Amino acid sequence: MTSKRDQEFIDDHGVAIVYDVHPADEPRAVVQLLHGVGEHAGRYAALIEALVGAGFTVYADDHRGHGRTGMRQHGDDATRLGRLGVGGHAATLMACRRMTRIARDENPELPLILLGHSWGSFLAQMLLDVHPNAYDAVILSGSALRWPGSLNPLPLNARWKGPDALGVEWLSSDAAVGRAFLDDPLTTTTPLLKLFGLRDSASIMFGRPRRGLRDAVGHDIPILLMVGEDDPVGGPRSVERLAQAYRQRSGFEDVTTRVYPGARHEIFNEIAQAEIRADLLAWLDERFPLR
Repeated sequence: MTSKRDQEFIDDHGVAIVYDVHPADEPRAVVQLLHGVGEHAGRYAALIEALVGAGFTVYADDHRGHGRTGMRQHGDDATRLGRLGVGGHAATLMACRRMTRIARDENPELPLILLGHSWGSFLAQMLLDVHPNAYDAVILSGSALRWPGSLNPLPLNARWKGPDALGVEWLSSDAAVGRAFLDDPLTTTTPLLKLFGLRDSASIMFGRPRRGLRDAVGHDIPILLMVGEDDPVGGPRSVERLAQAYRQRSGFEDVTTRVYPGARHEIFNEIAQAEIRADLLAWLDERFPLR
């Protein structure tokens, strides 16, 4: 089946949210993909292709202020990419929830898996806290426990700083990834605090998994946490704290952590990305087998 590109819905503040649907021929589940700050869903082409090929239909939007949504929202002014606009982060979260409802309504018989990277993983944590019944599994990459002491306060490229540094070495050990990011007309390197402001930035950084989520839904929700060993956002220690919080606070039992040696923040754009995608698909196969 052919992908449906540049679909849109209008959020509660009148912003047109642009999204794509990538249907699998014989889908066994649906994946809702949430991208990170300063980027867009188009950077996940290889991951989406692998998921669709394995039988997972993928819904992927460009969040408020980002990618195609951001360009339309800001009158094609690329200097404003990343700025969320009226309603701020709360409206962004609600738009992601709207995307969930669209994916559910169009695939009522299929399980729905939430896959978030970086900021997208924080959005996923928030969505799971508020709407746990909406999701059948959650996958977080480049994530961290949203709590003081678990997020890196230093500039993310600090350990790779040097006279020849591009400033984006923290993304991947593959230098081509950083160069492509800088050359992409739909990305921005503007820091999160400047893009979102103090209040919305703080809402991202403070919030642990909700207590009693398993009891609230009446069953376990499988969670997969994937992180690069050299990820400067939170790293393996913070991700393990997040895993413990999901076990001890939320009561989930099927919580898996995968740490990739030598990998940085964008594990799906790493040198070992084929192995990482294979790990993801193997985890999914165990929980959502082919019919």
